Amino acid sequence: MIKIKGLTVAVSLMTAALAAGATDVRIITSTPESQWTDGGVVEYAAYDNTVSHDVMVTRYVAQTMKGFGGCFNELGGKALKSLGKKERQRVLEGLFHPEEGLNFSVCRTPVGANDFATEWYSYDETPGDFELRKFSIKHDRKYLIPYIKWAQEINPSLRIWASPWSAPQWFKTNGHYANRADAINGLDPSKEAPTGTDQMILEPEYLTAYSRYLSRYVTEYAAEGIEISMLQFQNEPYTFNIWPNCSWTPQAITRFIGGYLGSEFEKSHPGVELWLGTLNTDRFDHVETMMSDEAMARYIKGFGVQWEGKDIVGRIYEKYPELPIIQTENECGDGSNDWAAAEHTYGLMRKYIGDGAGLYMYFNMVLGDDCRSSWGWKQNAMVVVDTKAKTARFTPEYYAMKHVSRYVQPGAKRLMTLGNDGNLLAFENADGSRVVVIYNPEEQTKEMTVSLSRDGVMNLSLQPKSFNTLLITE
Repeated sequence: MIKIKGLTVAVSLMTAALAAGATDVRIITSTPESQWTDGGVVEYAAYDNTVSHDVMVTRYVAQTMKGFGGCFNELGGKALKSLGKKERQRVLEGLFHPEEGLNFSVCRTPVGANDFATEWYSYDETPGDFELRKFSIKHDRKYLIPYIKWAQEINPSLRIWASPWSAPQWFKTNGHYANRADAINGLDPSKEAPTGTDQMILEPEYLTAYSRYLSRYVTEYAAEGIEISMLQFQNEPYTFNIWPNCSWTPQAITRFIGGYLGSEFEKSHPGVELWLGTLNTDRFDHVETMMSDEAMARYIKGFGVQWEGKDIVGRIYEKYPELPIIQTENECGDGSNDWAAAEHTYGLMRKYIGDGAGLYMYFNMVLGDDCRSSWGWKQNAMVVVDTKAKTARFTPEYYAMKHVSRYVQPGAKRLMTLGNDGNLLAFENADGSRVVVIYNPEEQTKEMTVSLSRDGVMNLSLQPKSFNTLLITE
């Protein structure tokens, strides 16, 4: 008989002696006042099926985790370049070191400019250059490529995937990098391309050239020592905004991937996976329509979702269990970089991973000063650099990420849980160690008991407004 309380989940630290047996349980806690504090050994009592518990972490497994990561944005690389070598290395190790940092395993990079580039650019802005004779990644060598290489020096096994925010302007129906008009981008309002329209020119010579453009990008980055392991054809094809982007309809997406991009990569880069993403839509019927196209579906190795896409992760997981799902961009905030932002980010991790995503990614790993985009608005970052003082600070969202990413290794399985588990995530690594992450959103300490299947019970006491990571080893 298994009993689970239907009461509020609570968690508390208990630095009591280790219960009899070989199991070791340790806890790390972060609060607004103190981050990443080692709480020592936690009591681990024998399981008693006559006693009810708040949560049971079962041995039943769900999806396989690919890990955690972030996006290499140009403004982040610029901010890091402003630091002295010692301070920059401290930041980079805090992000990418497998043991001392966030243990990131997969990171993302833009193909050309995104909204946190220093300016608009593509790799070929010469109209009519279908042979791509003017193609060049020279722009990336200033900030973006060094940023990626610094990370790879710390973690040589770091995998990199890519997606464009916009094709070169001459590939597009309105001849512009954006699809919504604003004074900051100079787009004529009569040339807007709202969501639900196709901003790409869909003539064969353009789609062929664009496939070759993306293939050429992979080739040129490989020559720089950066292997791209996966490509998603477009960042947010459903967005309508003032920065670099591009509107696509499902019909155009299937035509491009199935008729052009898939065959190009099959020929030129057979080791690079093509995923359907990054999908910022809750239109699951659109996903079904696209995946019903056999010419496209044969090339698709997984799904990338962000923003509105979080609402259909569960349905994708159920309908296409053979294909992995990754979250591709967090909801980026407004530059507050406060504890409330960390709480929101943890809630997103709980939502995406709980519904079946095997990878969670943060967008701006690093930003400078007021965290402002080249297109005029602020977003949050895990690290904020003061470019005048040449110092950096880790924000609360850094610690929210670390509480989940640090001990969950690539290949880990998410463990199913029972009970009042809305603020809890649990995993089992390949070496048998288990990781339980629990958040207490309340203003007061909360007591709770968590049973690890029938192996034993943790009696815990969560500090107010705290993130807690429990590492269980045999």
